[in-house]
Amino acid sequence: MPQDGSVAFLLSQLGALAGREFARRLRPLGITPAEAGVLRALGGGEPRSQRALADALDVHATRLVAVVGGLEERGLVSRERRPADRRAYVLELTPAGREALASVAAAGREQERAFTRGLSAGERAALVRALRGVAAAQGLTPGVHPGLRGAPRALDGDG
Repeated sequence: MPQDGSVAFLLSQLGALAGREFARRLRPLGITPAEAGVLRALGGGEPRSQRALADALDVHATRLVAVVGGLEERGLVSRERRPADRRAYVLELTPAGREALASVAAAGREQERAFTRGLSAGERAALVRALRGVAAAQGLTPGVHPGLRGAPRALDGDG
């Protein structure tokens, strides 16, 4: 049995809880965590090619097809062929997609408050610094959830 002081075990425990809780908070919005990641990546306002989005999320472009297709079907993302290259698509949030992203962000803020409720501002800042250091040492891409690179089920929200 892992010791209470095992960093890897505690991070795994908290990560599993955070993932479940975030999915629970998104469920009323009809959005999966993978879809939330795509909305967030497109939230900068500039249209992006599917290839650029895949690069930003550090996933193979073909893995995004189903997620982007589902978002497009629900009117949250527009996908248009590039005039200069008819093989490439340009992706952009629609007005409904921007509203959905705002709801996702609100769910994230709510979860952040719940997770850090027992910490002072200084403790929270120290924790963020320490976790950023651990993430960097592990070679994680800042702002990109590595679950998007996992098994195909990771993109469908069931994993």
